[in-house]
Amino acid sequence: MNPLKQLAGQTAVYGMATIVPRLLNFLLIPLYTRLMLKDEYGVVTELYAYIAIFFVILLYGMETTFFRFAEKEKNPEPVFSTSLISIFTTSFLFFILVWIFVNPISGLLEYPNHPSYILMAAGIVAIDAFNAIQFAYLRKQNRAFKFSIIKIIIVGVNVLLNLYFILFCEYIYAKNPDSPWLFFFQPGMKVEYVLISNLVASLLGVIILIPQILKTKLSFDWTLVKHMLKYTFPLLIVGVAGMINEQADKIIFKYLAFIPEGIENSDTYILAQLGIYGASYKIAVLMVIFIQMFRYAAEPFFFAQAKKSNSRTIYADVMKFFVIFCLLIFMGVMFYMDGVKLLIGETYREGLFIVPIILMSYLFQGVFYNLSIWYKLTDMTKFGAYIAIGGSVITILANVLLVPAFSYLGAAWGHFICYLGMMIVSYFLGKKYFPVPYDLKRLFLYFALSGAMYFTFEVFYPTILIIRLILGTLFIGLFIAVVYFLEKPNFNKQAV
Repeated sequence: MNPLKQLAGQTAVYGMATIVPRLLNFLLIPLYTRLMLKDEYGVVTELYAYIAIFFVILLYGMETTFFRFAEKEKNPEPVFSTSLISIFTTSFLFFILVWIFVNPISGLLEYPNHPSYILMAAGIVAIDAFNAIQFAYLRKQNRAFKFSIIKIIIVGVNVLLNLYFILFCEYIYAKNPDSPWLFFFQPGMKVEYVLISNLVASLLGVIILIPQILKTKLSFDWTLVKHMLKYTFPLLIVGVAGMINEQADKIIFKYLAFIPEGIENSDTYILAQLGIYGASYKIAVLMVIFIQMFRYAAEPFFFAQAKKSNSRTIYADVMKFFVIFCLLIFMGVMFYMDGVKLLIGETYREGLFIVPIILMSYLFQGVFYNLSIWYKLTDMTKFGAYIAIGGSVITILANVLLVPAFSYLGAAWGHFICYLGMMIVSYFLGKKYFPVPYDLKRLFLYFALSGAMYFTFEVFYPTILIIRLILGTLFIGLFIAVVYFLEKPNFNKQAV
């Protein structure tokens, strides 16, 4: 079977586990940006930035490490068991430490009156890290359908609870504060209910996955875990640095943002700006969805292809088609922005001008992920750590220099510069240590073609909606036609 078709099929199946939950989660953005104040959504944006970073810390690269070591063993169960016990232990200790020091931590993060924010966020992180290894085991077993269904259930419960607390209960409370439907509800706690909904959904995931644990002969191999930790430590650095690249702007924004004269409540103003930035950032969700579904399928696929004689040609073809799909997503979002922008509340739309910058940043991030296969297959993961750390330095410096002058526009450009730099450095290092014959001429052609179409669309921006939609559709159709004409030989290529 053509390996590209195989990867496409796996990506489509994992896409159900990524697209459906992401779309369900995305339903919350219209809810949040219409029923939450901008400063409240700013708090949610900041807290989830911390959750994302600490999730990576608690997982410490064990997903990729599990795949690598399970591929070497005839029986992957001991690798799974050792990984699971390791993650459970560290996650449990993390939550206990946060629980003990919750008041100092909440004060440090400038939420002294809301220690519950910190405790619930820590619970979400610890539980999700524990669940992540179990989901990795399902991927290793190629149980993509089960993986997808469980993911959808978890996210579906999270969405329903958000709808209950933030929409239904708020509506009922305004009509009848004594309604029996409000037994668990207290007004003015929207941020808390966002976290509660997520925490309950994550706990449900633990319950659903219990049978998998019961079927496993739990054991802990000290020798194995030492080898795994040696392999995974650079990946931890890569993951943490990568998440700093992704989330640091949302954490340090309130310490850097410029406050105009005449603003009475500066804290509320800054959190409102962060809320606008967070909402605009979410518009790039389609690019994120594709990259995530690709990553779920690609990681085990890349390792499995490594033994084939034509593996490097396969990696080059994968990169090319990955970029093509990402460029289609970029054009689709930008050419149909009239519809896309309806996903966020009107008061948040002033930040939409950063969307093309964020989309292209994610594209560079996805290319970097494709390129990273060279240091994973050669066990030179330390280079991944060096690149990611360099990206973190760029991110922080860019934010420090640009946010005080340009607010969240500066934060967006920080992402762009960071991922562009990481992509370029990884390419040249990979070319030295694990050369892959990427078709750079064709890649540059597709970038140039899509870029020319986008700038033409913006320069001649039609004032009539229907003409904008027709023009955008024609551009996308032309791009697809060019790709089909140039890549037609690859569509029928058979595996060697």
